[in-house]
Amino acid sequence: MALAIASPALTSFPTREFHRRIFPSGKLTTCLPGRSLLANATKGVSSVCQPLPPDRPLWFPGSSPPEWLDGSLPGDFGFDPLGLGSDPETLKWFAQAELMHGRWAMLAAAGILIPECLERLGYVKNFSWYDAGTREYFADQTTLFVVQMALMGWVEGRRWADMLNPGCVDIEPKLPHKKNPKPDVGYPGGLWFDPIMWGRGSPEPVMVLRTKEIKNGRLAMLAFVGFLFQAIYTGEDPIENLMAHIADPGHCNIFSAFTSH
Repeated sequence: MALAIASPALTSFPTREFHRRIFPSGKLTTCLPGRSLLANATKGVSSVCQPLPPDRPLWFPGSSPPEWLDGSLPGDFGFDPLGLGSDPETLKWFAQAELMHGRWAMLAAAGILIPECLERLGYVKNFSWYDAGTREYFADQTTLFVVQMALMGWVEGRRWADMLNPGCVDIEPKLPHKKNPKPDVGYPGGLWFDPIMWGRGSPEPVMVLRTKEIKNGRLAMLAFVGFLFQAIYTGEDPIENLMAHIADPGHCNIFSAFTSH
């Protein structure tokens, strides 16, 4: 990924410290539609576009971030050693790709851990996420695959259209005497996706929430890769591995898993 994969230390960065370091003045203005950002940076990526100051938290303290990572993207810690995001259009694509992969990974991690916990509580029997595709369901696998492809294709098509022409798939109810704000690409918000209106208001809390989301998404992507390797190398689920590690951390760890299989 072109964007920063946050260091584990940054994922636990205190919110209060985060506010103080990246918003030292306590104010951040929202760019109006059509107003430019930086001449050579992330124009059009987000309406929460006021670049953060140069002393924002970086993946490596004291390093200099590339000019195209100006702090206007949530979760930007200045990490792009290969320069994959140097092209503005490519950077927009990478930002959306990472956001969606992170959201899918968070759903996947929850879909693995929650049934595992329910199985231990006796609410689910013989659950294994690794071979869930071989189980029998209410319909055959071909039907499930076709329906899933059709539904996901429709949703992804609309998301793609919104990327090409932001706002063209707005589904916010149109009410008289109410002007709906233009949503950012990847953040539809509104009644259906943000009924509590957490993603509206001043740019500072919006940027903080979006940064928390992308950091959790990055952790979830790493967690899913860990779940996959655990299943392959140990044949056990993540909770079993965790309990074994807590009981005997010196012998039940990643090194013992590689040396014993």
